[in-house]
Amino acid sequence: MIKVLLTGRDGQLGQELVATQPADVELIATSRAELDLADGEACQAAVLRHRPDWVLNAGAYTAVDRAESESELAQAVNAGAPEAFATTLARTGGRLLQVSTDFVFNGEQGSPYAPEQARQPLGVYGASKAGGEAAIQRWLPESQHCILRTSWVYGPVGKNFLLTMLRLHRSKASANEELAVVADQVGCPTGTPGLAQACWAGIRQGVGGVLHWSDAGAASWYDFAVAIGEVGVCLGRLDKAAQVQPIPCRDYPTPARRPAYSLLDCDESRKILGLEAKHWRTALTEVIRRVPVP
Repeated sequence: MIKVLLTGRDGQLGQELVATQPADVELIATSRAELDLADGEACQAAVLRHRPDWVLNAGAYTAVDRAESESELAQAVNAGAPEAFATTLARTGGRLLQVSTDFVFNGEQGSPYAPEQARQPLGVYGASKAGGEAAIQRWLPESQHCILRTSWVYGPVGKNFLLTMLRLHRSKASANEELAVVADQVGCPTGTPGLAQACWAGIRQGVGGVLHWSDAGAASWYDFAVAIGEVGVCLGRLDKAAQVQPIPCRDYPTPARRPAYSLLDCDESRKILGLEAKHWRTALTEVIRRVPVP
């Protein structure tokens, strides 16, 4: 049996990880109330108490815009907790799988980012996640850590773009109003089912280093919103989709800057994990089928 200490149990990824727990994994799943990732000493104590083979750090501070005004909290959770886990695992001999983000890149190169490329985050959230990665690499050898970067994560539960768009499609369509969505930021939506599968594959295979995982293909937020409406209608989750209007990001200003092109190169990582690529629209259809009926 592989003993795994999971953080972020109640988050959208955490719930999927619990639901897909492999038979050969002994899972200690913790919520924020049980393990506060902003408390480095608590993180260290959890490792010493449970002595896991792996810490799967799926918990994070993910409020990208709010992070600009809550930088200390973002840093504590996204950089401090991984460092606390890493320093303690260096003593106990356990391993760490850290779920990270495409926001560690600035999005300026216009082609998919490879795992080995240098981090250049734009905002506080990206910088905090980059800090967590750097701390892990500083304290643990590659054989003891796996940094798994992903992008645009959504699932059938929690707070995410998919569930927000389903709600807005309903309200806008019923009012005969258009839905305006940014069309000049490009990445790849990633469903929690595939991401959870990648996490468990990494742990069970004992992989190390930096890997990238997203569903296949590319999309803008506009493309994603249009697809949500189309698939939602097709599956009977929406009576009607709203008309989606593409807008540039300058027309939707936010406190945090976001990378304009943050597609991740996942080819080598898929080979290492032994997992097939699934197009993001196929994954979207599967996730929408699981969204609770309102």
